[in-house]
Amino acid sequence: MNATDTAQLHDLCIETGGRSLVDGVSLRVPPGRITALIGASGSGKTTTGLALLREFPPGAAVTGEVSVPDGLIGYVPQHPATVLNPARRVAALLQDIARHQVRHLPRRTRSAAARQRILHALAQAQVPDGETLLRRYPHQLSGGQQQRIVLAQALLTGATTLVADEPTTGQDALTKQQIVRQLAALARQGLAILLLSHDLEVVRALADDVHVLRAGRIVESGPPERLWRSPRHPWTRTLLADTAPAEPSDEGPAHHGADAPDTATRHGDPEHPPAAREPVLHLRALTARHGRSTVLHPADLLLPPGCSALVGRSGSGKTTLARCLAGLHRTYDGEILLDGVALPRSLRDRTRAQLAAVQYVFQDARAAFDEHRPVLDQVSRSAVRLRRVPAPQALADAERTMSALGLTGDLIRRKPAELSGGELQRAALARALLARPRVLICDEITSGLDAVARRTLRTVLLRLLETHPDLALVLITHDRDTAALATRTAVLDQGHIVEQGPTGQLLTDPRHPLTASLLSAAPDRAGPPPGARRDRADPP
Repeated sequence: MNATDTAQLHDLCIETGGRSLVDGVSLRVPPGRITALIGASGSGKTTTGLALLREFPPGAAVTGEVSVPDGLIGYVPQHPATVLNPARRVAALLQDIARHQVRHLPRRTRSAAARQRILHALAQAQVPDGETLLRRYPHQLSGGQQQRIVLAQALLTGATTLVADEPTTGQDALTKQQIVRQLAALARQGLAILLLSHDLEVVRALADDVHVLRAGRIVESGPPERLWRSPRHPWTRTLLADTAPAEPSDEGPAHHGADAPDTATRHGDPEHPPAAREPVLHLRALTARHGRSTVLHPADLLLPPGCSALVGRSGSGKTTLARCLAGLHRTYDGEILLDGVALPRSLRDRTRAQLAAVQYVFQDARAAFDEHRPVLDQVSRSAVRLRRVPAPQALADAERTMSALGLTGDLIRRKPAELSGGELQRAALARALLARPRVLICDEITSGLDAVARRTLRTVLLRLLETHPDLALVLITHDRDTAALATRTAVLDQGHIVEQGPTGQLLTDPRHPLTASLLSAAPDRAGPPPGARRDRADPP
């Protein structure tokens, strides 16, 4: 293999504001192989990946060498909404690229050829119902759908090297397996892939070479079999041990300390169902649309105090349902009752008390913060704006709430860019809690976090349920361990609620096939998906 065909970093150092983000990293990303970078949030994975595109933080001091082969480098970011133009439909975003690719063809054949390329790229990126999605705007897509559209964009350009930053984040277990198979197939076809991921079992299934990052330095490298069998560095052992396979009965609040409720309390007693409590929210015949497409069919749902989970495949309607609750999606029929009183459809028509009562914590916490202002100031604004708390008291309340969530000292006075993803998620939780909500919606807030941060955040949610017994916590999640925190679970499929009931019952005795597929085994603890790395030597 010619060295010029391989993207490489040699002794790369990136420093900004006197802080080292990447410290002496050297790695190769050869064609036909999947090279993985793993590590905790804030360890430098994304900064290293972007270096292959010669993109660096503003004002950064960069030393070392970046060598890339001829050909385009595609990038799939962890938060795909940041690279999708919100004012343009998906079809327009892809047509711009496809038209450029077919400009050498006769004029009369270009349109058909461009469309064929678009549909092929959507199929490669595992985008179901691509014809329908082409008519939507990015904000009308789920996070998982946005991610696959960006992957389709990269494939459409004819990229020879792909930097995939958490490509399975926000994906259900079935879609995750499809993406794993597709990345393996792309590598078989000669694509060089740099995989940045917290999903260690996906890494184990896919990667040919794994590099472990800690604080910007590669502390260990090797093939996945060797790293999982005999990790040499203490941090590698910590990282891998935290997601070591365990029996389902051993996972749960008992591992989070003496204060955590037991499994029976969380999952409820079938003879005394939690739904017997007065619901905080009541959805009556809720039907939601994106343009002319119905994305949520008549749904009836009771959300009592405690924890409820919404699960389903990417694009099944979970986020649309939650955005209706929060007043962020107003094209729906039916009613949403808060403590028996109908909520206005639009956020703009809700009273200050109603705005405070229903709070939303987004999957992309970083995008929800102003990058120029200290995090503490932004968190405290929630109490000032929604509860008219004087600024000094709001700052004290914010500091106390953030401390209870494990954010202390100088950390809370930094700007968002200086906090890790897990830290920002806890800051976003604190900001929502300062509104004193009746309903707290958490949309995939554990996705995209490393195993240690995920477990920490689940512990935070458990303690939150203990300290706020009247709160209705709604978890939208693809993570089985996070869904297991809920007392009740509703399963959505193509906009329909196909099953709902006590979580313990759905985990142990699901009646709908989709429920069994999504909840029967934790995706990040399963063995290598069929057709992944171990089969890649076979012809495609």
